[in-house]
Amino acid sequence: MNSENGKVILPKPVYLRPPGVLCALGDHLPDIGEALFSGTSPGMRATEDYSPERRLHLGRVDAALPDTRSLPKEMRSRNNALLLAAFARIEADYRRAVANLPPQRVAVVIGTSTSGIFEAENAARAREATGIWPESFHYAQQELGSPARMLAGHLGVSGPAYAVSTACTSSAKALSSGARLLNAGLADLALAGGVDTLTRFTVAGFSALDAVAPNPCLPFSKNRNGINIGEAAVLFLLTRAAPEDAPPIALAGWGESSDGYHISAPDPTGAGARRAIAAALEVARIHAEDIDYVNLHGTATRQNDAMESRVMAECFPDAPMSSTKPLTGHALGAAGALEAAICWLTLADPDRRLPPHLWDHRPDPELPPLNLVAAGSRAARTPRCALSTSFAFGGSNTALILRRIN
Repeated sequence: MNSENGKVILPKPVYLRPPGVLCALGDHLPDIGEALFSGTSPGMRATEDYSPERRLHLGRVDAALPDTRSLPKEMRSRNNALLLAAFARIEADYRRAVANLPPQRVAVVIGTSTSGIFEAENAARAREATGIWPESFHYAQQELGSPARMLAGHLGVSGPAYAVSTACTSSAKALSSGARLLNAGLADLALAGGVDTLTRFTVAGFSALDAVAPNPCLPFSKNRNGINIGEAAVLFLLTRAAPEDAPPIALAGWGESSDGYHISAPDPTGAGARRAIAAALEVARIHAEDIDYVNLHGTATRQNDAMESRVMAECFPDAPMSSTKPLTGHALGAAGALEAAICWLTLADPDRRLPPHLWDHRPDPELPPLNLVAAGSRAARTPRCALSTSFAFGGSNTALILRRIN
């Protein structure tokens, strides 16, 4: 938000074209929507692949990914392959949108937390076995900026290109960053989203925090005992003009806060979460009662669910809401963009279907009740506004509001 002569100038809504998405729900948007609303997820399953000592329920992408051998060696990673696959889903749309734009007017903003860690893990094991680093390994594969640099180079664009890495808020911040670039006149088109892939390092790190559930996670249940980690890639085209060939859905509001309460635990009062939500509502120029659906962060960890339920019960006592992490896993740096895509699908659905909240229906008596979406539910009215929240280590909080404008 800017000010001029003491008057606050609110940003303009930025339109979101249909996203390219790969996640545990599938790898093509129509199939993902059907799986989402039916509450089924082919990529969520138990495996020992990333935790040899423990069988865990993880969200995996099963699609074939592009060959990265044409990329510079330092950019060859499964993370970048997954991002290229997401771009392939929207490439035709992108080519039309960029046809008359100079390359310096196209921005790329990507949220990530894993980048090429998977390649480093494999290389370290190979070196331990053979004494030498494999020829395919380059240390720079791990750089957090790699996905944004790779995609900008692949497209031959020279506008602002950077990564955001703020743990679980990364790609939500990438979307708001893309919107700000358009509002500031620094770009005419932005590719924004996120990508994170499964790694042993990530799984082991969350396991060390006792934050990983061996079975399907149970957000807001009294029996909740941790997250299911997942992987995903999501790319949106952000434009100033409303699309003529797709639902006119805008990123209408965004809010961010950083309370720095604790390195890994959320502020139990939810003060930072409330500030982010209030800012998003202000930017979108709407009130809390205008929100028709809330996609919860809903990690199924003890402390996050306790904090979030109190904030949501206070801010949106009647709005239908769900955590979709039992269907996708927690995609970490890609989670914010993935759940924005789920909100996009919800607003675009002609049948008013809502993403179900999958759990054991055993509420925690210590948490305030929420209006959790039952399987097969439809909205009482056509949804116009959806809110997605993301909360991360270090007290990073984001809120995004998507709005159907027609």
